[in-house]
Amino acid sequence: MIETLSINRAHGGTQGVYRHASTATGTDMTFSVFVPDHAAGAKLPVLWYLSGLTCTHANVTEKGEYRAACAEHGLIFVAPDTSPRGEGVADDPAYDMGQGAGFYVDATEAPWAAHFRMRSYVEQELPALIAADFPADMGAQGITGHSMGGHGALTVALRNPGRFGSVSAFAPIAAPGQVPWGEKALAGYLGADRADWRAYDAVALIEDGARLPELLVDVGDADPFLAEQLRPDLLRQACAAADIPLELRLQPGYDHSYYFISTFMADHVAWHAARLGGR
Repeated sequence: MIETLSINRAHGGTQGVYRHASTATGTDMTFSVFVPDHAAGAKLPVLWYLSGLTCTHANVTEKGEYRAACAEHGLIFVAPDTSPRGEGVADDPAYDMGQGAGFYVDATEAPWAAHFRMRSYVEQELPALIAADFPADMGAQGITGHSMGGHGALTVALRNPGRFGSVSAFAPIAAPGQVPWGEKALAGYLGADRADWRAYDAVALIEDGARLPELLVDVGDADPFLAEQLRPDLLRQACAAADIPLELRLQPGYDHSYYFISTFMADHVAWHAARLGGR
């Protein structure tokens, strides 16, 4: 059962925030969905957005500036949380581990394995819920995300060939197995065997044979995490070696914030709509 937490009219559509009891995480999970007005009985393409470190569904919902573009192009926009939360859920004092930092993995290590099953949540449970309760055309799905969520978007798409008709990212952590954020999180959630990390690393997945039809990535050249944590250069190399068409745009003067994301959000929505059959 879905509990409606809020409903607001915006840009000729309905912005809702919802909560449900997740079987994947064993916790309540909150997510937001924007549904443009549509003809009775019509189903609309779906654009998934996965958020970054420290975020909830609320960051993009309040600051992402996607609604006007989604209404124009007729896309449903779904934004899940980044981790399980609540009493009894393991956490860490650091911002890059624990609640708010699920890295879209199914954890296997204590104390995380009990609840941190975000791969199962975003790949299986939440899509089934969206299909059942919203006017979603699940044959026309796109996915995007920011930073840790860009990592999530790329890896979810690479692991599920054919599910997504369009894939993009904002400042993704492209090779988590080769950067400090990813090494810490993947070791903590999955253990020390780096072979187990490869299913959660876009560059490694491409090296191992996973493919995308094409990819759009925006990164700010003033992003303080560009060289150490994001490594779009490694993504460019992997895509070139695998003949994956990559449009990697280094945006001058932009940083890692939602000022950057909101600036290019409409471009991404239109790009997805063109590939998903939106208006």
